[in-house]
Amino acid sequence: MVQVYCKNTQETKRFPEGTSLLQMLSEFDCHRPYPIVSAKVNNVSQGLKFKVYQNKDIEFIDVRESSGMRVYSRSLCFLLYKAASDVFPGSKLYMEHPISHGYFCHLRKADDTEVSAQDLVVLEQRMKELVEKDMPFHRYDVQTERAIKEFRKAGYEDKVKLLETSGEAYTDYYTLGETSDYYYGKLVPSTGYLKVWGLMPYHDGLLLQLPSREDPTKVADFVDQPRTYEIFKEALRWNIIMGLGTVGDVNEAFLHGRASELIQIAEALQEKKIVKIAEEIDRRYRSEHPLKVVLITGPSSSGKTTFCKRLSVQLKACGLKPMSMSTDDYFVNRSDTPKFPDGSYDFDNFDTVDHALMESHIMKLISGEEVDVPEYNFVTGLREYNGKRLKLEEGCLLLIEGIHALNPDLTSDIPESAKFKIFINTLTGANLDNHNWIPTSDNRLLRRIVRDYNKGAFTARESISNWQNVLDAEEKWIYPFQETADVMFNSAYLIEFAVMKNHAEPILRTVPQNCAEYAEAHRLLKFIHYFTPVPDKEIPATSLLREFIGG
Repeated sequence: MVQVYCKNTQETKRFPEGTSLLQMLSEFDCHRPYPIVSAKVNNVSQGLKFKVYQNKDIEFIDVRESSGMRVYSRSLCFLLYKAASDVFPGSKLYMEHPISHGYFCHLRKADDTEVSAQDLVVLEQRMKELVEKDMPFHRYDVQTERAIKEFRKAGYEDKVKLLETSGEAYTDYYTLGETSDYYYGKLVPSTGYLKVWGLMPYHDGLLLQLPSREDPTKVADFVDQPRTYEIFKEALRWNIIMGLGTVGDVNEAFLHGRASELIQIAEALQEKKIVKIAEEIDRRYRSEHPLKVVLITGPSSSGKTTFCKRLSVQLKACGLKPMSMSTDDYFVNRSDTPKFPDGSYDFDNFDTVDHALMESHIMKLISGEEVDVPEYNFVTGLREYNGKRLKLEEGCLLLIEGIHALNPDLTSDIPESAKFKIFINTLTGANLDNHNWIPTSDNRLLRRIVRDYNKGAFTARESISNWQNVLDAEEKWIYPFQETADVMFNSAYLIEFAVMKNHAEPILRTVPQNCAEYAEAHRLLKFIHYFTPVPDKEIPATSLLREFIGG
């Protein structure tokens, strides 16, 4: 017998060895408002078919939590792939990237044509039939060489490359009926769990819509994101040109000695984009309605600081004189900072910034007046005036950086023609394979963990613990304004995870297993294990990555 403690009910029960989590679920009578899709066993995410042979702590999870949503999303992907294989034999599915509260994908039929509107109806109907049948997902743990042989026979070269470069002795894969597929995380027990989803045409492909995290009984509201889509498309286009569609391709390139070349290309592409942005700003500065203010924002760890420095250099090369100010310096005194219901400070709230004072200073500056600019003391929590004065002379341009820079209420009195808005994001352009996407926030989380740890600001455990609060704040205060930007800049590197791996692995291993944050540390360790490591000695000192790895 094994002893199992359920965190949901705070009960301890005994079960025969080999009892599955699914069997235990009914015994614990764990009531949740929404269906349970997975669990954490000793703080490691597991599927409900996981069998227990030793004493464990268990926490059952629904889709409102990130780990549960990932399990649900992977399972939906397999459902879509199975349905496509059934109704369009020989077709290929490419799950490309998350967008608009769903996942954008391409489905090409055996004759290399994409699905039509009528094809989509047939595909959706087949998915519903598979859900109604409640077909089980079966998991198999086999020698990696055997899995590679099976996937090569089926024509899955993307999976073959990934597994060949992973270095793992054993690999698990799944089947749904007669269809096989590989996923780097767990799935739900059966298709009957997948009752909430949507499928719609989107641009030149499909959008697989997910449940709403707030109300998982409904499909999340569709939010069109044309600019974000174009950034993803641009990244994908460059990956195809370089022959690097998946992580397996990247690993192979590194193993064949192309690391230096790929690093140089990645840096050149980013610099080319920054030059293009600087030239557009210069053109508008010298137009009939001169540009006066450049507003720059982006989510946490997107690289805003380094981007601003590199943009300033390129603006100077255009003959302009950029002058910088930050929304952080206009924070209200800490005693006046908005608070959450629990009494803790809400540092991401728009009212954390004295926006009335900041806008009045911006108006004075673009009118040619000199302004006494404050500086915020993060130690004392007070706004101070230390003699810093700004005035926009001929050829000067004001750069304003901060999480609220694109909020229209910050610059409502400033003419639109005088503003140029830049949104920086970190949108990964390559997937593990054709069916395993890389979450867009994983770049930023790893960057934040490494930077905070190396600076002695936070431990890996603390960074992970606060990450969901960061994401929630971004959804409320930053992302609603991204599509209003004049230009979007993608700060992600194709080679980034391979470089970050050497820095992140030892830091993630400092997270103790007996804490809740271990689940995310374990997931990230497993994820970056897929990448062939590359030393950072060839990363230039001016690289955006240096903001996080140092040097």
